[in-house]
Amino acid sequence: MMNANEKQIEQLVRAYLPQGAELVTTQRSYPLPAICAADLDGDKMQEISAVYRLDHELHLLALKYLGYGWGAADDVALPYSRVSVLTAAPVLSLDRSNLIVGWQEEPDSDLSRLSVYEWTEEGLKDTAGKDVYFSFMEVMTTPERDGQPSLADLALWIRDSEEAYRVDIIRWRRGQRISAVDKYPLYYPKVVRYYEQLVRKQPDHPLYWYYLAEAQHWTGMTEAALVSADRAYRLGGAAVAGEKLQQLDRDIRLQLEAYRQTRRIERFPVSYKTIHGTKWGYIDGLGATAIPVQYDYASDFQENGLGRVQMRGHSGVINAAGQYVVQPIYDSIGEFSEGRSVVIDSQGFKLMDESGRIVTKKAYSYIASMQNGRAMFTHVPQAGVEASTYGYLDAQGNEVIPAQFQDAGDFYRNKAVVKIRDNEYALIGLNGNRIATYPYAFVGGLGDGLLPFQQTVNGKYGYIDEQGRVVLQPAYTGALPFQEGRAVVNTGENYTARYGVIDKQGRFVVQPGYNDIRQPGEGRLALGKAIDPNRTFIGSIYAMADLNGRMLTDFRYYDVEDYHQGLASVYDRNQTFFIDRSGHAAQGYPRLNGSGTVSLQDDLIQANVDRRLSYLNRAGQVIWRTNTVIPLREPYRVREEKYKPNKDYLVYYPQVEGMGDQHAQQKVNARLKQLAQVKPVPAHTQLDASFNGDFDVAFFRKNLLVLEINGYNFPFGAAHGMPTKVYSHINLTDGAIYDLKDLFKPGSPYVEVLSGIVGRQIKEDPQYSYVFPDTYKGIKPDQPFYVTEHALHLYFQPYDIAPYVAGFPTFTIPFSEIMDMIAVNGSFWRSFH
Repeated sequence: MMNANEKQIEQLVRAYLPQGAELVTTQRSYPLPAICAADLDGDKMQEISAVYRLDHELHLLALKYLGYGWGAADDVALPYSRVSVLTAAPVLSLDRSNLIVGWQEEPDSDLSRLSVYEWTEEGLKDTAGKDVYFSFMEVMTTPERDGQPSLADLALWIRDSEEAYRVDIIRWRRGQRISAVDKYPLYYPKVVRYYEQLVRKQPDHPLYWYYLAEAQHWTGMTEAALVSADRAYRLGGAAVAGEKLQQLDRDIRLQLEAYRQTRRIERFPVSYKTIHGTKWGYIDGLGATAIPVQYDYASDFQENGLGRVQMRGHSGVINAAGQYVVQPIYDSIGEFSEGRSVVIDSQGFKLMDESGRIVTKKAYSYIASMQNGRAMFTHVPQAGVEASTYGYLDAQGNEVIPAQFQDAGDFYRNKAVVKIRDNEYALIGLNGNRIATYPYAFVGGLGDGLLPFQQTVNGKYGYIDEQGRVVLQPAYTGALPFQEGRAVVNTGENYTARYGVIDKQGRFVVQPGYNDIRQPGEGRLALGKAIDPNRTFIGSIYAMADLNGRMLTDFRYYDVEDYHQGLASVYDRNQTFFIDRSGHAAQGYPRLNGSGTVSLQDDLIQANVDRRLSYLNRAGQVIWRTNTVIPLREPYRVREEKYKPNKDYLVYYPQVEGMGDQHAQQKVNARLKQLAQVKPVPAHTQLDASFNGDFDVAFFRKNLLVLEINGYNFPFGAAHGMPTKVYSHINLTDGAIYDLKDLFKPGSPYVEVLSGIVGRQIKEDPQYSYVFPDTYKGIKPDQPFYVTEHALHLYFQPYDIAPYVAGFPTFTIPFSEIMDMIAVNGSFWRSFH
């Protein structure tokens, strides 16, 4: 249906048609008059083009406004029967549009000849040539990487046979028509989806598999393209695609080889605070935006050239161009390991390959990551009568070792330790064949040839070899697998820590007595003594030593990461930095104020310090850091401030700027500091708990700013901490901070009504099945809440009505359900309406 403006344009065109002429329609699923309004000559005013038929002949008419009225600027007779497309886009120049027309020469053909018209002093000039045809066309107007507009490209679908189409993307540069190969990765995911649907309907059609392979090849789905090309071959594709299929297969294999040789992609995740909360994107090695900020979260790119992202609570996978290889449909997507990722959806755990194809035949209760060609899975009986059993999948998702074990570990060097039954463990091979049997109460994971074990339940630990022979008699209250010929053991009784390090003969190379010992690799140990000997649960401070126990440093580090290429990340009381194998700060690398981690990412240093992400070069120059100012609308903005009085107390809190009333702004900011728990904390005292605070802009519209202020208090030694969350609703014009009651008319029964709505949601909506029975008694007059554009959201603190893992149970109530109570003339409502 046309709008009023389109109807006026159609009336104008009809006024300029010769007598007896008929305005034609485009040949689409919904025919429309063949009329297009666009600036074709660059004068910032629209010209109007139309196609009409007169005496069985098509005419292209161009109208231009001449200052005193409209006049015909060109009228060309053309030898075509129909018009399929009439549109406009900047194909040749950014300062004006070009008229794009699809002409049908034969009435019964779906092929159209492409014309791209340029406005000249002599009239409309076709620059496309005579040899460009298409069955279907799309205009692509993707901006450049820096956000600037670009010339349009044309995606042409040309029918091959039946429902098979060849797709090309063309553009004009310096007057020449060329293929826009750089846009193939952006457009071809759509082609992949088209052919995926076709092969699902007709799985034995070789031409569809050929074109699917071609589309996957151009999208960068190399391994999937190889599979599709092979399928086309096996279905007789050589007969229908011939040399093209052979050439495609060669191209795919070359791409795969090049891809494997350059696995590391220069894409680094970055976060940016916006008015829609914290969003994520990616930069390249120079700090320039490579994939725009848009995701709710973004993980590091892996060596397979894929990155995992989250959107609207679901996870997907993208390639280096930012295109979805896997749409965000999963609850979770794990890291890829050996070409496979474990994904979770509503059905359970599944195994996915790098093209996004699910290889498992069904969902499982649990699947571990692929290790040594095997992924451990768990089968939990539906009835709950039997105990869970464990088995193994191969990379194709086959149950190569059926679920039969009471417990199972990952494969390592083609072997895995499994529990057969109580007091019986076994060492198995990749096909489930039993290599050795261990008649013990417990056997631990594989290490350097020796396995920790217990002869009896709750007994001491010793070590056996892979054949089951006891090498070191049980003598330890705890024992970890051997690494680099050394194992960390505990001799402390009654759950106390007295850790030491032994060699394979059982000799102590580090005498027991430490609160913690880590093995960061590359021949080094991190020996931890208790920060407070009377409260060992507070944690440890570490010194570095070699594998013989020789001390390299004093006790100075509060955390030590694993070594990689001679470097390990550490932090002391004040700074985060790299140490080398000497245990001291590595020369030539920066030291960053704050606590966290640093890691080498190609030529950059990724720093996660004081819960903020940044990237630096080797000289310590910042390439990129998270923004600290969130623009709202002029003159308003939110500035992030940092408060860290103690190494275990860190708060990022918001401060509003740009309010006209400075006194009101000061009151607002003082309240925000209070809500964020900015308070006096002793600097050099060891606290009993750590606290981290942060914030986001939850909603901003008109004059209302809604800030979400979060906190997490973690008592040292506890199983978990306690999160807090509060929303502040601020009117930026006068500094008013609204409560829930301010949304409603005075005297309205909002508590009763909202309590009833929440109660019905708990009762009727399955998503709230986790709520404790009989705990919900209604909402409070000052119930925690926040608003968005169309709804009120009420929430409860952890443990109020649900278990801890449920987080903050939240109930959404559309304003349309409670409009009769809302004070629509009140300050709160009018602040965002």
